[in-house]
Amino acid sequence: MIESDRLILRRWHERDAGPFLAMGNDPRVMEYLGPPMSRADVDAAIARQNGFLDTHGHCFWALERRDDGAFLGFCGIKPGAADTPVEGKAEIGWRLGAEHWGKGYAREAAEACLDHGWTALGFDRVWAITTIGNSRSWGLMERLGMTRHPELDFRHPLPGLEERLRPHITYSIGKTL
Repeated sequence: MIESDRLILRRWHERDAGPFLAMGNDPRVMEYLGPPMSRADVDAAIARQNGFLDTHGHCFWALERRDDGAFLGFCGIKPGAADTPVEGKAEIGWRLGAEHWGKGYAREAAEACLDHGWTALGFDRVWAITTIGNSRSWGLMERLGMTRHPELDFRHPLPGLEERLRPHITYSIGKTL
């Protein structure tokens, strides 16, 4: 578990499935991520993240607000996806419900995850990817101090991904001493 001033990042629980499913069916949230999620997709994603946590000690953790326990989305570090420039590398990512955008939660959670990655997990570098059109996501990457690597631009191989979502860009940040 990771804590910040306003947030708790933790293992996924069954109670997270409903609000995560709602996020996965919000066109604003999914605009740059792909098709709406089914309950089976949600269950598989939760199992995958908890599996990463059990195997590697980190994942895209469930994100909740400290003061009321509300599920906000996820943020964390997981092994990068196969057939991408971040395959097997420490990949940071986030997704929040649209009603939680613009409140600084994503940045606060990402900074807490990076700190955890440097101190507890011993990472020297953390990577991130996003579709080129997702300016909210790559804008946060830049606000975090991440650097874009244009030579690592790629077309995401995920089956069923819309053509407009395939062009992806890659960022990274190194541990500062």
